[in-house]
Parts: sequence; C-alpha cells; structure tokens
Amino acid sequence: MALLSFRFPPYSPVPSSSTLSLPIASPSPRWCPSCHQPSASATSLLISLRPVAASQVCPSTHQPQPILIDKSSLIVSEAASEDQFWAAASLRVRTFYNFQPSSYGIQDHKKYLVDREFEALKERVAGKREGFNKVSCINATLPLSQTSSFPDDLCAACKFTDNGEDRVVVGTLDLNQCLWLPDEIAGKKPEGFSADFARGYLANVCVAKELHRNGLGYELVKKSKIVAEEWGNGFLIPLCCKSLVSCLSCIPSISYIWPVLS
Repeated sequence: MALLSFRFPPYSPVPSSSTLSLPIASPSPRWCPSCHQPSASATSLLISLRPVAASQVCPSTHQPQPILIDKSSLIVSEAASEDQFWAAASLRVRTFYNFQPSSYGIQDHKKYLVDREFEALKERVAGKREGFNKVSCINATLPLSQTSSFPDDLCAACKFTDNGEDRVVVGTLDLNQCLWLPDEIAGKKPEGFSADFARGYLANVCVAKELHRNGLGYELVKKSKIVAEEWGNGFLIPLCCKSLVSCLSCIPSISYIWPVLS
C-alpha cells in the first residue's frame, strides 16, 4: 500500500471559515511490480482541508447502558414447572425475534411463537422428542420486587410464581444429552471411548438484552456444567450463532468442545 508523507508548514491560526492547503509528497503512479516499491520520481499535490467539527469525526450514537442487577438474589436452577417453561419460552421469543411494534396482529403472532416453543420445550424435557436422551431447561431468575428498573414487557412476559414468590426469568438455555441435534451443523466432535454417550449440547442460550454484561450467561453455563457432570457427560458443545458470540466467547457456526470432567 502506498504511504503519503505529510510536510506541515509552520503553525499559524486559521479562521474557521477558511481552508488550509498542505503540500503532500505523493508516490508516483508508476509502481515496480518486481520489488513492490514506488519509483523514484514523485509528484506533488495540494489538498484543501476544511475544518471538521468533532461531531462529524465521532458521531454520537446513543447506546443504552445495561441495567446492573443485585446477583445476591439471583437463582440459576433447572426449571420444573410449566410456569417456568412458559416464562423461558417468552424470553426466547423476545430475544430471538425482532418485531415491529406497529405491525398488525403482532401480539397474536408473539403468543403463537411462545406457545410453539413452550410445547416443544415440554416435550423435550419430558423425553417425548426422538433423539433426545435427557433435556434440562436451566433458567436464571430474579425476584419481581427487584425489577422496578426493568422494561414492563420483560416483567409481564417472563414472570412466574415459585413457592408464593413472583420471579422473572432473565436468562435461559437448554442442556441436551444426545448423540446429535436435529439440523446439527458440521463441526469438531468429541473423540474417545465416551464420545458416543457422554456428550451434552447447549442450545437456545439467551439473556435479556437489557441485562447483558452482568455475567448471567456465565452463570447459566456454569450451572450447565454441574448438571452435565451429574448426568455423566464428559463434553459440552455450545451450538452458537452470531447473537451468542459475546456470551459464549466462541466463533459462530463452529461447535466447540468444553471438557466437563477433569
């Protein structure tokens, strides 16, 4: 790549409405393909530089700050009730789909998607889906009383009741014990004696977008590794897409093997 060398004249104040001309030594358009060096001859250019406002150099883009949470009341556990399954399905639909609020019948469509994921999740956990040996829905939840700063739609859609306490699902994933998942992409697979049965997959990993950077994804994966050990799984394979790269710190479309047992 050609490089431009700048020769600045002695400094003198320049009115904001004027232009500044700088002499620049530019490489000749003649380029030697054998040594990849510019030829000796060069031309001179004059470039007029107009004052540029700071807002033009670094345009301000408003990025909402993530909501910080009190993790002392965070519970990460396996879901056991249909209320938790529904709340987890609601969070997945809220996370994985982009909806236009002005679209006609959008609430009915959301309910249809949540109901479909809810029924599929119940079937997988109950062992009714072919190809799945065991499935666990692992949720991260917070008390509803501590969610006053959360968006109203998150609290309304992802709320459930556990032992008389209202809580909100703020993160969720599926841990699957199986030889492979339907529509599994090609990638690195475990090797060795336990490769055919000691394999666990992480899927449907999501955290409420307003609560990113609170370590919720880490807590979900940490709990998954504990459950996988109890199942006798020796490997965890996260099924990743672009939306999960920051959470799982891995490359999209590649299955990674994480050793669970030491």
